[in-house]
Amino acid sequence: MWDPELAELRRRRELAERMGGEERVARQHATGRLTVRERLAALTDSWQEIGALTGRTADADFTPSNVIIGRAHLDGRRIVVSGDDFTVRGGAADAAIHDKQILAERMAGEMRVPLVRLIDGTGGGGSVKQLEEFGRTYVPYNPGWDQVVANLGRIPVISLALGPVAGLGAARLVTSHVSIMVKELSQVFIAGPAVVEAGMGESVGKEELGGWRVAAAAGTVDLVAGTEEEAFALTRRVLSYLPQNAWQPPPVTPSADAPDRTAPELRELVPRERRRPYDTRRALDLVFDTGSVLELGRRFAPSVITALARLDGRPVAVLASDPRVYGGGMTAQGSDKLARFVDLAETFHLPVVHLVDQPGFVIGTAAERAGTIRRGARALAAVYQATVPWASVLVRRVFGVAGAAHRPHDRYTFRVAWPSGDWGSLPIEGGLEVAFKRLLAEAGEDAAALKAEIAERLEAVRSPFRTAEAFLVEDIIDPADTRPLLTDWVKDAYAALEPGPRSTTRP
Repeated sequence: MWDPELAELRRRRELAERMGGEERVARQHATGRLTVRERLAALTDSWQEIGALTGRTADADFTPSNVIIGRAHLDGRRIVVSGDDFTVRGGAADAAIHDKQILAERMAGEMRVPLVRLIDGTGGGGSVKQLEEFGRTYVPYNPGWDQVVANLGRIPVISLALGPVAGLGAARLVTSHVSIMVKELSQVFIAGPAVVEAGMGESVGKEELGGWRVAAAAGTVDLVAGTEEEAFALTRRVLSYLPQNAWQPPPVTPSADAPDRTAPELRELVPRERRRPYDTRRALDLVFDTGSVLELGRRFAPSVITALARLDGRPVAVLASDPRVYGGGMTAQGSDKLARFVDLAETFHLPVVHLVDQPGFVIGTAAERAGTIRRGARALAAVYQATVPWASVLVRRVFGVAGAAHRPHDRYTFRVAWPSGDWGSLPIEGGLEVAFKRLLAEAGEDAAALKAEIAERLEAVRSPFRTAEAFLVEDIIDPADTRPLLTDWVKDAYAALEPGPRSTTRP
């Protein structure tokens, strides 16, 4: 009885599968990019489209909407996917794109499953050309942005830049927990080169304006992949550390790495010469489950290291410093990076492990112009407002206000120190001249000898064992035992987790 309608349904679905048509699909492939349907097939185990019939009909020819959404399975987990179709008007908005994007956001948030956005184009309000078609202009707004923002507190959101991404598309990319782009294939900018030249008189190419080197160094993206397939693999890996939603604990997986494995190499990692750097990432590899460390934002604020990792199969959020960059000191950008990462841990109940070597805030005129102390205070607030279980390993330096951000001090946290621990309000090397300035000035020609004498006296009280005697640090440990102690702690940490949405306010 309904054969004509069913035939029309099949015809329209077949037309939707064609996307922008053979010519535009070929053009997409010529740029080295997959189509959105190829991407969804490569990313997911399986997926079911929603709204395939959405589009426009003119002269019996059907043009599908240029955003595709659906329910999917990824590594056995239910997720929601949303992908821009660049073969239809370059991913710019049509009459239904907002509704479909909003539905994907609302569906993921209210069904409490992760959302993956595949962004390729502007995803915004279309082009100036459409104004004649509409016969009017409009006051800008972002439909459904309440859902976009709300999802940051309730489900994991991963966004991928898979082509030139500008305007609202760029805003959707960064309004996520982890953003990924592909080298040489994708660019991210507020506005593209033509608009920049028209508005600012600045002539730049796409890569110079928003290529991966620019975006990664600016912190616009967290991960950079070599290919689209690698970007999909990174998406799966990131999600493997995160729960389905903020109401659940992170997923625990079997680990082949012995929880009681010691690492004698750690005893030699930190040099006796306090100004000499060392490889912090080697410490991460030795402490956490083998192959489990996934660093986020490595090119942005590189003195601060943020990573996802596992301890005996249990996901944790890792903080550390790289002493090879500013001595590991906290910069203005590093403060922003730390605060955002602590918020991620807090949202998804990831216990925090902090390997501490913090000489303090980076100082000088550039630091002051960057507003380092204000942004640093915000990072300090993020740490002190955190409620997740927290472990700090004092590897070497812990100085000043930035050093005080090594844990939330108003509640119980697990804390141990290595024998290389060195802490205080200021390092002796820099603080001595300030504290004894008048005395040294009065010493005249004997100032050098007096300085050496004072330094020797201060060295006598610098030993971390003096601090331990006063119970100002809980324990000093053999560095080789760091992993066994943390894998024992993380079991209790997971038993103490209290899943549920968090609400925090930053100054």
